[in-house]
Amino acid sequence: MVVAIDGPSGVGKSTVAKAVAQRLGLAYLDTGSTYRAATLITLSHGIDVCNEEAILTELTAHDIDYGAEGIEVDGVNVATDVRTPEVTANVSAVSAHPRVREHIVAIQRAWAHRHGDAAVLEGRDIGTVVFPDAGVKVYLTARPEVRALRRAGDTEAANSSVDEIAEKLAARDKADSTRAASPLRAADDAEIIDTSDIDIDEVVGLIVDLADR
Repeated sequence: MVVAIDGPSGVGKSTVAKAVAQRLGLAYLDTGSTYRAATLITLSHGIDVCNEEAILTELTAHDIDYGAEGIEVDGVNVATDVRTPEVTANVSAVSAHPRVREHIVAIQRAWAHRHGDAAVLEGRDIGTVVFPDAGVKVYLTARPEVRALRRAGDTEAANSSVDEIAEKLAARDKADSTRAASPLRAADDAEIIDTSDIDIDEVVGLIVDLADR
């Protein structure tokens, strides 16, 4: 079974998805980290984030994978490197390119297939593009102020005020929801869960119940 958990930043996707995977005994993939890896590769090779052709050419020369300790590039763990402010500031631009998304989606699908399609994948287009036939589709949301407060505790948001984080989240939401390729949106048949006022255990329980139906 593939469990697709989508939603914007700051709604608790990673925490929830990891817990759901553990409860159900499934593999876990943070698909956002694959786009961050692509962005890291782009920036580390001095490629213009607007140059889709150059980005795609460089990406085909590298192996992006997700191991037990997180995202890897050419067999090297880069889980910390992909969380820098520079990568965060450029990931929307890199991931907006249609052919880059096609390349990364193929990596995500191949990863799931290697795990027997028994996995929890979290991202922004899992239920709509990557696995539109997923057995369980969930879209997490939360009020803007709640999301900003949650992100304030992240390492990549260090030294930023809650208001600054809220502005960045709004900008990211706009970029992700208006891009031509795989825009951020809930699948028509997704279960929408507002995580603003319920704790992680309750959210996880709701999703596990969906999987057990």
